[in-house]
Amino acid sequence: MIYLDNSATTRPNDEVLDAYIKVNENFFANASSLHNFGGKVEQLITKAREQIADLAGVKPSEIIFTSGGTEGNNLAIKGAAINYQARGNHIITTAVEHPSVKEPCKQLEGMGFKITYLPVNAEGAVSASAVEAAITDETILVSIIHVNNEIGTVQPVKEIGRLLQKYPKVIYHVDHVQGAGKVALDLYESHIDLCTFSAHKFNGLKGSGFLFKKQSVKLAPLLTGGNQEQKLRSGTENTGGIVAMAKAYRLAESNRIHKGHKLLQIREFLLENLQSIPGVIIHTPVNGAPHIICLSCKGQKGEVMVHALEEEGIIVSTTSACSSKEQLPSSTLKAIGVENDIAQGAIRVSLSTENTLEEAEIFIKKLTEILQRLNKVMRRNQ
Repeated sequence: MIYLDNSATTRPNDEVLDAYIKVNENFFANASSLHNFGGKVEQLITKAREQIADLAGVKPSEIIFTSGGTEGNNLAIKGAAINYQARGNHIITTAVEHPSVKEPCKQLEGMGFKITYLPVNAEGAVSASAVEAAITDETILVSIIHVNNEIGTVQPVKEIGRLLQKYPKVIYHVDHVQGAGKVALDLYESHIDLCTFSAHKFNGLKGSGFLFKKQSVKLAPLLTGGNQEQKLRSGTENTGGIVAMAKAYRLAESNRIHKGHKLLQIREFLLENLQSIPGVIIHTPVNGAPHIICLSCKGQKGEVMVHALEEEGIIVSTTSACSSKEQLPSSTLKAIGVENDIAQGAIRVSLSTENTLEEAEIFIKKLTEILQRLNKVMRRNQ
């Protein structure tokens, strides 16, 4: 099997799985318990928090453990909106956010908040000047995705963060779920207040994630109870998942630094060869993230291409895995001006450092053969 759906989820590293199993076998106590066994578990969580903070370049007290990207985005957006609603009721985001940002914003709209969904250019990027132009006296939050999960656009989050320094009332949230381990992001330099991470996107385990929360920022909790995670995320800690995530994040950052060129090499090969296949339309910007390529095959449905490639042992997806079963045109592709019939034919190829150039060559060969076969059938039926 050639797995090219790494933006949906990644294969957990062997070391990550080993860490998870060992912790759950040997340190299964509740970290909140008063006995020494519970204390040892708490120490493991503290150590993992310190390791993650060091990798992210922030303070350990600024790391809040969550169950993943959806919870992290919800906590950041709803938590900030509810806590700072006395300052104002206006939130700015973009038309190309992940559903775990869009849906909380829609929910807040129903609660009386005003949401501005900024348009993007043909490459899926929002401009810092557009963000600034949308700011009003009521603006309390700006939420921007770093790497678009469907087409791989990298937003100018650092530039946006700098301009927001002129507006101290505004909290700045970045969804870094698709960027972690692939695209560098300095949280302090970018003046980010809240930033979301999810372990299963960087070869960790599903059900684990963390939210960076700058010390000066206050949030209203979504989950209340036992007051874990600075009273922001109650619930018994997933110790195995947390320790495994720290290991996965370390390996991912090492791969980004030492193997990032490999991803770029495969991406460049794919882009160059896809351009030569008749009927293929590429939606991904040239300067996008190193691991995502979105394309449409003219005249073909995305789900047809996914299953045809699967029969050849190649796994890809139709844009976002979170909404692929709805069989609706991608909202991101619609936002960049792609027509519905082309958008419905979109598929996403997403890489990891485990992929090889040889696999990319096989993908190009099989895609070409599949399109030739399908187009022949279409001509016969016309």
